[in-house]
Amino acid sequence: MRVFVFGAGYSGKAFAAAKPAPAIRVAGTTRSREKLAALEAAGAAPFLFDGALSDEIRSELLEVTHLVISTAPDDAGDPVLTAARQVIAERMPRLGWIGYLSTVGVYGDHQGAWTDETAECRPVSARSRRRVEAEREWLALGAHIGLPVAVLRLSGIYGPGRNAFVNLRDGAARRLVKKDQVFNRIHVADIAGALWHLAGRKLGGVYNVTDDLPAPPQDVVAYAAELIGVQPPPEIAFEEAELSPMARSFYGENKRVSNALIRSTNYRFLYPDYRTAFSAMWADGSWAGSASDARSPIRQS
Repeated sequence: MRVFVFGAGYSGKAFAAAKPAPAIRVAGTTRSREKLAALEAAGAAPFLFDGALSDEIRSELLEVTHLVISTAPDDAGDPVLTAARQVIAERMPRLGWIGYLSTVGVYGDHQGAWTDETAECRPVSARSRRRVEAEREWLALGAHIGLPVAVLRLSGIYGPGRNAFVNLRDGAARRLVKKDQVFNRIHVADIAGALWHLAGRKLGGVYNVTDDLPAPPQDVVAYAAELIGVQPPPEIAFEEAELSPMARSFYGENKRVSNALIRSTNYRFLYPDYRTAFSAMWADGSWAGSASDARSPIRQS
């Protein structure tokens, strides 16, 4: 198996680091030369991709069997499709599967109701509308060339270095309370796990990759504080909070996203809820993202 990841950022590096066999080659792209070393350290051969395919990337793609796309579309469309649609369709003779990382934001607001892959997509934000169009284009390309395309709709991503422990340590944790509001979450290790699961079986279709427990955001902060023995920050009414327009837009969508479909493929979540994940991260020190960060003190809020 040879895998190429366009946009190997936080999730892409976790995917590369979790490869199930040493013989599997994973390569990935970044837009920054400064990030090449981190990508290589995660176990991926690093390439620069700035919107145009280099000769080195074209050569690598000739041998690729599995393609993962983790880049966000912009106003001009999906950057990988813009640069590589013809190459994918005509010049990747060994390609057998494509995975596209999307977002549960494509569902828009369902007023707290449970939502699955059959639900109507009614995205609120421009970024989510672009995601809907990108999903359609990738699925259409797969149908055109006769290859399975898996669209993974991800919920809010957390994991080492990105979690409520870090926010508590940095004094940035807040407990915003909006009546009946819940958010959906996924540990980055389960993004990697779901990707390897679907890729290894060459399964196509649309899958929600989210844990079992949509929950109010203030509860997550309180649980992290309880684990480490500090007082949680005080609750703040959403209506009184100072938020950026983007942050406020997230609270305009309320839904509980089901993961029943990917579970039906026999994928078993490493972290089925935030409590399991937070307990594990605090116990093993992985919450900080590195051994040196793990020694940093948590400040009392």
